[in-house]
Amino acid sequence: MRRRDFIKATGIGLGALTLPAWGRAIAAEELVSKLDVGLKKRLADTAMTAARADICMEFVITREDKVQNVVNTESTGVGIRVIANGTWGFAASSDLSADAVAKAARQAVQIAKANSSLTTEPVQLAPTPGVGEVSWATPIVKNAMAVPIKEKVELLLGVNAAAIAAGANFVNSTLFQINEQKYFASTDGSYIDQDIHRIWAPIQVTAVDKASGKFRRRDGLSAPMGMGYEYLDAKEQDRFEMPGGAVVYGRSYDMQADAVAAAGQAREKLKAPSVKPGKYDLVLDPTNLFLTIHESVGHPLELDRVLGYEANYAGTSFATLDKWKSKNFRYASDKVTIVADKTQPGSLGAVGYDDEGVKTGRWDLIRDGVLVNYQAIRDQAHILGLEHSQGCCYADSWSSVQFQRMANVSLQPGTAELDPATMIKDVENGIYIFGRGSYSIDQQRYNAQFGGQLFYEIKDGKVTGPLEDVAYQIRTPEFWNACSAVCDQRDYRLGGTFFDGKGQPGQVSAVSHGASTARFDGINVINTARSLG
Repeated sequence: MRRRDFIKATGIGLGALTLPAWGRAIAAEELVSKLDVGLKKRLADTAMTAARADICMEFVITREDKVQNVVNTESTGVGIRVIANGTWGFAASSDLSADAVAKAARQAVQIAKANSSLTTEPVQLAPTPGVGEVSWATPIVKNAMAVPIKEKVELLLGVNAAAIAAGANFVNSTLFQINEQKYFASTDGSYIDQDIHRIWAPIQVTAVDKASGKFRRRDGLSAPMGMGYEYLDAKEQDRFEMPGGAVVYGRSYDMQADAVAAAGQAREKLKAPSVKPGKYDLVLDPTNLFLTIHESVGHPLELDRVLGYEANYAGTSFATLDKWKSKNFRYASDKVTIVADKTQPGSLGAVGYDDEGVKTGRWDLIRDGVLVNYQAIRDQAHILGLEHSQGCCYADSWSSVQFQRMANVSLQPGTAELDPATMIKDVENGIYIFGRGSYSIDQQRYNAQFGGQLFYEIKDGKVTGPLEDVAYQIRTPEFWNACSAVCDQRDYRLGGTFFDGKGQPGQVSAVSHGASTARFDGINVINTARSLG
C-alpha cells in the first residue's frame, strides 16, 4: 500500500524529524488512541517505508599534520506526536517493528491524557492546509557525503600546512557535514519528503611569541551554509577584500587562503596596540554582526521565550507583547528592517516545510525600526491573531519533540548605494570589527557584550591599523537605535551557527543571519585585557 493511500484509509498522520537524527524519521501530528492489529501492521509498514536512510553526519577533525578524528554517524527512528484531551503527547522508538511503533503510539496518547490534568487551556492549532505528496531538497551541486574521506583529509592537512608555512604555530581545521532526511505526514493531508544538506569548515590559527609566551588566535571568517561540497570550490566573485586588509567570503570559501591570511593576522595581533576604552562609532562586518543579530533580535523575538516558556533555562525577553501591541515600539532606527525567512537559498534554516508540515515563508519582525511581529508556530498563532503558523517548528531528532525554533533572522541591506569604504569615510573615531568572538547576554536579551576576531582603528575616515582587546557593550534597543547606516545589497552576506541550543532536554538547530556592513554610533567599548585591582 502506498503511504498516501494508507493514511487516507486510516486517518492517522505520521511525520519525519531528524538532525542530528542522522537518518529518516517519522512523527505524528494527530493519532487516534485505538489501534487494532491490522492497523498496527499498516502503521509499521508505512514507518518502514519512510525510514530508509544513509549516512547523515560526518565530521573530519585535524590539527597541524595529524588527523584527530573522523566521526560518521547514522540514526533512524520514529517519533509520534498526538493530541488527546486537548493536550500534546509524544513518544519515540528506534525500533520500527509493528509492535514497537504501535507501542509508541499508545504511549504518546497515554502521555497526552496524563498531561491533560495539568492543562488550563486546550491546544489551539492554526489551520494548515494539506499539501498532498510533495518533496523538497537543498539545491546542492556536489553531495559532501559522496566525497571520499581521503580527499577531505588532504584538503584539511593542506590548509594546515599552508598556515604553518605562513607563520602559524598551531592550526586546527574541521569539516562538518550534515544531511537530514525527513518524512512527514499528518491528518491535514500532507506527505512531505525532505532532503536537507549543511556544511561548515571552521579553522583556528594560533601564533605564539616565544620570547614572551604571549599568543593570539584568529578563527576562520567563513560561515556555515545550507549547501553541498561546492561551497569549498572558491570563486573569485565570492571573495571580498575589505578596507584594512581583511578578506571575507560569500557563497563559496577559499579555506586555504583564509588560513594563510589568519596566520599573518594572528602575528599582527601579537603586536597590535590595546584599545583605549571609550565611546566609538562601530563599523560591523556581517562576519561579526550576525551573532549580535542572533542574540539581540533572533532569540528575544521567539514567541515562546516572550511568553516565558524558556524562563527556567534560556531566559525570557524584554520584547514583551505589550510593546508589540502598542504598534509603535521603536526597537531600532528607521535604517533597520529585520526579517525572518525560512526560504533563503544557501541559508542553514532553509527548508520547504517545517516539522508541523507548514510551508515556509518570509515575514518582517522589525520594519523601519518598529517591532511588528514575532516567530510563532501552530499552537501559538492565535496569540498573535495570525490565521496560520509562520512555519518555524523544528526538532533535532526523531526522538525529540518539535517546538518553536529561530528562523533565519536577517538585517536587510540599505536602499541607498553604499559600500564599506564609503561608509568609513564619514567615521571620525571608530573601530571596524570582523569575525565572531566571545560574548555574553543577560536572561532578558537586553544587556550584552560582544568581541570579535579582527579590529581596526578608524581615524578621520581612514583605517589606520589593527587594535586588540576590544569588546563592545550594548543595551539592545539603544544599540539598534544607534544604527545610522547599512551598506547596500552588494555587501550582503550570511553568517550563522550550526549548533544553536535551546529547550529542556536541550536540542540544537542550525540558523543563518544575513546582513550588510552596518554602522552604529557612540557604542561603549571596553578593554578586555585590563588588569583588576
